[in-house]
Amino acid sequence: MRFTLHYRGLLKSNGNPAHKHQIRKIFHSQLSQLWSQPPLSDHSEYLKPRNKDGDYSLQRTLGDFVFAPLVCEEMNVIAELDLVILRPEAPGNLLTQGGDIDNRMKTLFDALTMPRHTNAIPSGTKQEDIEKPFFYCLLEDDNLVIALSVKTDQLLEPVEDSSLVDVSIEVRTKVTRLTIGNQNFA
Repeated sequence: MRFTLHYRGLLKSNGNPAHKHQIRKIFHSQLSQLWSQPPLSDHSEYLKPRNKDGDYSLQRTLGDFVFAPLVCEEMNVIAELDLVILRPEAPGNLLTQGGDIDNRMKTLFDALTMPRHTNAIPSGTKQEDIEKPFFYCLLEDDNLVIALSVKTDQLLEPVEDSSLVDVSIEVRTKVTRLTIGNQNFA
C-alpha cells in the first residue's frame, strides 16, 4: 500500500509529550480518512477485538486511549518512508535555528508512533469524540520502519518561527510474511 501523509506546523527539537500529541492528532485525522477508503474500509474486522487465535486485531489500549496502528508486528507489516521537509533555513543549515535535524526527526517519529507508555500522552488528556472509537496512528513501533529517506529544502515564504516546517511523508507498507489477512498491506 502507498499513501502520503502531510504535516505543516511547528516541529520542535526534543518536543514534549503535548507537542508530539498535537502532531499525532493531525496524523490521526489523515489516517482516519485512509481507513474510510478501500482497501482498509473493506477490513473493519482488523479494528475489532480478537475473537479467536489467529485473528488480527489492531486495537491497542493505553490508559484511556484505544489506538489502531496501521503498521504493526502482529500483521507482519513494515514501512518504508520518504520524507521531504521544507524549513525556513537556507539549504545546508541542518544544525542551526530550528534545532538539529535528528532531534526534530525524533519528535516527528514519536508523533507517527503509538505511545508506548502513558507518560508519553500529556497528563489529563482524554481521547476526544472525533478520535473515537480509535486513535489512528501509523506505527506501533518505529522499529518497523526499515527504510528512510530524508530530503530537506528551503521553505520559500516568510515565517515567524524558525521551527515551522512543511513535511510530506510518502509511506510504503510491505509485509514480511504474506498471509490471507495481510495481503492488502503488501
